[in-house]
Amino acid sequence: MEARISIITLGVSNLQKAIHFYRAGLGLPTNFKEGEGIAFFQLEGTWLALYPYEALAEDAALPPDRGRFGGFTLAYNVHTKEAANAVIAQALEAGAKLLKPAADTFWGGYSGYFADPDGHPWEVAWNPFFPLD
Repeated sequence: MEARISIITLGVSNLQKAIHFYRAGLGLPTNFKEGEGIAFFQLEGTWLALYPYEALAEDAALPPDRGRFGGFTLAYNVHTKEAANAVIAQALEAGAKLLKPAADTFWGGYSGYFADPDGHPWEVAWNPFFPLD
C-alpha cells in the first residue's frame, strides 16, 4: 500500500445540508450536480466524499446505528494562530458546533475543534513542527 489516503468519505444525515456546509461554509470546491447521490470535493492530495449515512453503512456492511463518536477526526493545518481562529469562525458561521475553543497546546502549537452539522469532528491547528509547503 502506498502512503496516502485517496478519499475520506463521511456518512451524512442530510446530503444537501452537508454539501452546503462544505461548499459555502468551508469553501471547498465540488462538481456536485442535483440528483447525484454522492458529492466529491477535490482537495490538495486527496478527496473528501459525502454520502448518505445509511447508504455508507450498507456499502461497508456495517450496522446503521451510530455512536456518539465514530473514532476519527479530520484535521486542517494552517500557517498561523490567527488563521486557525478565522477558519473556526467561518465554520461556526456556516453551522458548525464548537467542540473546543482554539488555544495553545501542550505540544507547542495552537488548536481547536468544531463539529460539522453531522457531528464529524474537525481539528484546526497551527503546528510549528508540521510543514505546510
